[in-house]
Amino acid sequence: MIGLDTGFFVKFLMNSEEAVQVWETIIDGEEASVSCLTLFELKRLSLKGKIDTKSTETLLAGITSVCRVIWLDNEDILLQGSSLSHGLGIPAIDSLILAGFIKYNTEIIYTTDRHLELYCRKGTKVIRLM
Repeated sequence: MIGLDTGFFVKFLMNSEEAVQVWETIIDGEEASVSCLTLFELKRLSLKGKIDTKSTETLLAGITSVCRVIWLDNEDILLQGSSLSHGLGIPAIDSLILAGFIKYNTEIIYTTDRHLELYCRKGTKVIRLM
């Protein structure tokens, strides 16, 4: 399964070739997961005028229709998130997003966040989009 972080979608909205190619594989049937916090962050970026509002609304609808949304109603995710934040020294939201990906055995994580690159585990690859 592929994990998509908030930065991935910002790159997608900027027409990043790599992000567009990854999204096309998901449309073609590749399983993908997205944290509910990414939905929050995208909407917040839209409200702040950092990304286009209309494009964001369309994107949010697309995400919820083709991706598994990881909700934070799971004690394991919350507790692992706190351990990741403490152990790796990464911000709380990033650690919760990462904990959700781990819970659902995400093999590849696409992000723009250098904090997520600190996570090293056999079977999980973090790809930072530039």
